[in-house]
Amino acid sequence: MKKYELYKGYELLAVGTVAEIASWLGVEKGTVRFYKSPVYQRRVKGENTRMLMEVDE
Repeated sequence: MKKYELYKGYELLAVGTVAEIASWLGVEKGTVRFYKSPVYQRRVKGENTRMLMEVDE
């Protein structure tokens, strides 16, 4: 399973699978995946933008 890190600005919010992060945030898995999409990145700008990054193991 792929592991991800979720950031809000420069702050690390969570580490885990998409399902684990979604559970921790209380949102759908699709919402967490959306944070990685180019569409989301274009829509939001600034320091409070959430970014999902894949972790290399």
